[in-house]
Formats: sequence, structure tokens, C-alpha cells
Amino acid sequence: MAQLKAISSCSSLNLSVHVPKSDLMLCNNNVSFSKKSALFQELGARNSELQGDAVVSNKGNGLRVHCNTGIQAVLSHDKATEVSEAAKTKGLRGKLNKVVLAYSGGLDTSVIVPWLRENYGCEVVCFTADVGQGVGELEGLEQKAKASGACQLVVKDLQEEFVRDFIFPCLRAGAIYERKYLLGTSMARPVIAKAMVDVAKEVGADAVAHGCTGKGNDQVRFELTFFALNPELNVVAPWREWDITGREDAIEYAKKHNVPVPVTKKSIYSRDRNLWHLSHEGDILEDPANEPREDMYMMSISPEAAPDKPEYVEIGMVSGLPVSVNGVKLSPASLLSKLNEIGGKHGIGRIDMVENRLVGMKSRGVYETPGGTILFTAARELESLTLDRETMQVKDSLALKYAELVYAGRWFDPLRESMDAFMEKITEKTNGSVRLKLYKGSVSVASRTSPNSLYREDISSFESGQIYDQADAAGFIRLYGLPMRVRAMLEKGI
Repeated sequence: MAQLKAISSCSSLNLSVHVPKSDLMLCNNNVSFSKKSALFQELGARNSELQGDAVVSNKGNGLRVHCNTGIQAVLSHDKATEVSEAAKTKGLRGKLNKVVLAYSGGLDTSVIVPWLRENYGCEVVCFTADVGQGVGELEGLEQKAKASGACQLVVKDLQEEFVRDFIFPCLRAGAIYERKYLLGTSMARPVIAKAMVDVAKEVGADAVAHGCTGKGNDQVRFELTFFALNPELNVVAPWREWDITGREDAIEYAKKHNVPVPVTKKSIYSRDRNLWHLSHEGDILEDPANEPREDMYMMSISPEAAPDKPEYVEIGMVSGLPVSVNGVKLSPASLLSKLNEIGGKHGIGRIDMVENRLVGMKSRGVYETPGGTILFTAARELESLTLDRETMQVKDSLALKYAELVYAGRWFDPLRESMDAFMEKITEKTNGSVRLKLYKGSVSVASRTSPNSLYREDISSFESGQIYDQADAAGFIRLYGLPMRVRAMLEKGI
């Protein structure tokens, strides 16, 4: 049986083909096969997806091709033939050429693969973004995608981009949705959707698809990003189209289409994890009167079980963004990972809230954001030194709108981008360090220093000084209070 297999973790793709020497011809940097070869048409059909300069080496009956591309592909001989045939026919709902699917390897997205092929007669490229959800979430995806009928699996590590270009701008803006939510899922969706648009261009896809339900926020976040970055892409949302209503229906559909059903233990909670946070929804949490069970938490221990001795951590910041932990400079993703570890063992960053979803309903969620909670505290404390009153007030008022835009999936909206430029400008002098005390679920400030501090001890001191003359306060108060005094005079007939 012939076997085509391509795997890449970043920008290079290694293609291994085992084929008889008689079928193989090497011409300069091109790979070709005899037209008598059983793989000739099959590999020719895939050629457009293996973009870049090829470097070929021939060892025995094996051929190895190195191509400059960011794609990871998985294709077996039998599955390739099946996929190729499916792509020639029109589906039950129309015809698409190739669809890039946001893929997790779970039951829902595994079922979506054959459903797309059946209903749209298309090839399916599965895409998985690594945003820090953990190694366990990425294991076995290659085999699952192939077994479901996908023609390719693309995996991209987006952790540094996620933290640098999405999390840090929200941190700098002070964006918090409805007083509590630090926007973990809201920030992750646009970076994933952006990568999907890029992959669609790389593989020549004319559509993208996601597994979001029709009752949540994520469908909006994905699709607004698609609209903003490539309005020509078709968008398929199976949960808004198919007749599958739950897990049992999905299992039945999978068995009917010979898709292996994931044999993982079904969690009673709906969770979303990335490098910034872990969210929990569903089961007993659907009743706001129920207290979360302790065994639900995964990123943090309970404050009661946290160490009896406090731990101090120092965050170094430049232009409103963190750059170091305890004097050690780290990349954005590494810095956040370090703080998650430190904060988690002290029970930092647990939030239980009822929020207003974009689609109109209220929902209850519990979030764990240990590193993020530490960073928000540090940023706020340093700004207390570097921002004047008026600037801080305007920044805080805009932060509410900024958070609302991010929550609603409007990351690539010109309004958010313009507000981001404002936030970058006013925090350019927010440099310094903040030392925080972590103790049994709480974060408190121990010290803050900045070379750009507007705090002057010689002015703020209760002792008399040359810059601030206390006698000047009398005239200031008379002018500042004049409107109130005039109103009172009117009411009293003076």
C-alpha cells in the first residue's frame, strides 16, 4: 500500500513517499512519477498544496521532499482516493472546493469532517491552533483527522503571537468585561480565526468552518474575523445547519460514516483553556445558586490549601507591558506561563460571574486566570505613578468600550485599532517595576517604582515646601466651588 505522509511543526514540510524506483523520475528540483504509477494522479492532485522550493533525496525506495511551507498534511492512499472522489461530486447542500475547519479532535469536529464532505462535496483541511491549551489536547490529532476523512492537518504554534499581539494590548488597555472577566476566550478566537484565513490562502481553500453552537459568542468572534480579513471566504457553521442535536446524535452519525468515536472521558463541564485562562461552564454551574466544586479547578489550588507563607513577585514593565519576572527577562508566552505557575500555587485568579452574552442571554461561568490577575494588578499599580488624573479617567472610560469590542468579536474593527493606538501612546512612559505579595488567593501591592513617576515626595509631604503653598488652596476652592455657591444663592434668593 502506498503511503503519503507530511508532517511539519513550523515552516518546513517533510514529505515521505514509498514507491517503486521504476515509477520515480527526478528532474532538477521537481518530483515526478511515471504515468503508469498508481500514485501519479493522486500525487499530482496534491501538488498544488505542497508549495515552495523542493529539495529531493532518493534513498532506496524512499523519496524525501523538503518544502518551504507551514502546512502539516496527512494523507493515506486509500483515504486520498476517497477524498478525491468526494471532491468531484456536489454535496447535499451545495458545492465547495476546499474547507479549512477549526479542529480540536473531539467528537463534534470529528463529525463535522464527513458532514462537510457529504453536504458540500469538498475536501477538508483540519486546522489546530496551539494557544497554550496543553500538550494533551494536541496528542493524536494526526490520526484522528485522517480517520475522519480530512485531507490535511495543519498545526500552528500561536502562543507567542497570542500573548504579544492580543493579550498584551488588552492588558495595556485595562480591558475587563463587566467588572470581572479578563477576556480569555474572547482574545483567543480572533488569533485562531486569523490563522485560519492564512491557511485558507496557503492551501487554496474557498471556505472556512467552525464548530461553534448557535447560542454562544464564539460564532460571532470567528465570523467577524473572517469577514474583516477575507470577505470572499464562504463560512460554514454546521451547528446552525445540521439535524444533530446532541452527543448521542453525533455518535450515531460518526458510526454511520465510519468515523472513530473519541474514547475520552466526557467532562461534565464545558471548558476552554489557553495560556491566559481556563473557563468552566455547564452542569451544576448553570444554577447560579450552586457553589463550584473544588475538584473542578485545574490551574489553581484552593486559597485555603495555599502556602501559609506569602510569596513576593516583582514584575518589570516597559511602556505599559511586562518584560520580566523577578529581574529575569522572558518572552511574552514564557512570562505568562511563569506567572501562571506562581499564581496557581497561591490560589490566585479565581472568578465566578454571571455575564451577559452578546446574543442576549445571561450565562454563568467560572474562570481561572492566575498569571493574568497578577499582571493586571501590576499594570494598574504602576499606572498610579505614571498617569495623571485626567488621562487615567479617560483611559478607564475607554477601557470599558475596548473590552466590549473584544468580547463582541470586533478585534479587527477600526475603532478598537484606533483606541489601541491611544492606549499605546499614553502608556509609553509607564516604565518601572511593581512588587506584589501573593497570599491565599489575594494579590496586594508591596512596592512600585518608576523613573517616570509623577509622584513627588517633596510636594506630597505634609511638611511645607516651596512648590506647593497651602495658602493658594483658598482661591482655588472659591473658584472651583463657584457653580455650587451660585446655585445655593439662587435657591435662597440672595
